[in-house]
Amino acid sequence: MIEIKNITKTYKTGDIEFNALSNVSFNITDGEFVAIMGPSGSGKSTLMHILGALDSPTSGTYFLDNQDVSALSDDRLADIRRDKIGFVFQSFNLLPRTTVLRNVILPLVYAGIHGIERERRARKALFAVGLDEGHFFHLSNQISGGQIQRVAIARALVNNPSLILADEPTGNLDSKTGEIVIGTLERLNKELNRTIILITHEKEIAEHADRILFIKDGKLVEDRTNHTKRSVAL
Repeated sequence: MIEIKNITKTYKTGDIEFNALSNVSFNITDGEFVAIMGPSGSGKSTLMHILGALDSPTSGTYFLDNQDVSALSDDRLADIRRDKIGFVFQSFNLLPRTTVLRNVILPLVYAGIHGIERERRARKALFAVGLDEGHFFHLSNQISGGQIQRVAIARALVNNPSLILADEPTGNLDSKTGEIVIGTLERLNKELNRTIILITHEKEIAEHADRILFIKDGKLVEDRTNHTKRSVAL
């Protein structure tokens, strides 16, 4: 599903060049749950932006579903983000004075889906993350942090993306609520076979993934199968 080959990202400030990523290569197969770990400044956020088609590498190639994303125009990158990638952010990025259901419907509006079909898909996505109809018409600033993040996951699901990219999704949550959110991602991975890439600096969170990539100083320093995987009771 994903092939990253010799990705380098260089930033320039005047005459000074800095390699945020240096010759990073890895593959991710369809249906994997992968965590990318690294300390602040390691390059994991830069890698996340490239995986999410939010930025392009300076050199190297990135294939998503057999398409070379690394060479696309800004307009085509926008299409990839809309059609193939669901984003879950640490800061949630929901509209606070808008209902839960409407927050999930909005990506479908931008995708040109109409009327009853929009609401049907949004409801299905909300049910998939364990929220019932009692939550649908609450404003997003009237529900708990864990529920807000599950709404954000539903929004990421609603366009049926091939990849869910979760950037520090538990970073603003307490440990108990974080476990609920990670359990939601696990269920989507197991039951719906969604490919999930989780960006985190927390070892306890990364250990829920099937595989962990470690980034340090812009380089992939370890790629290991997680034989001691933790799991939330689903």
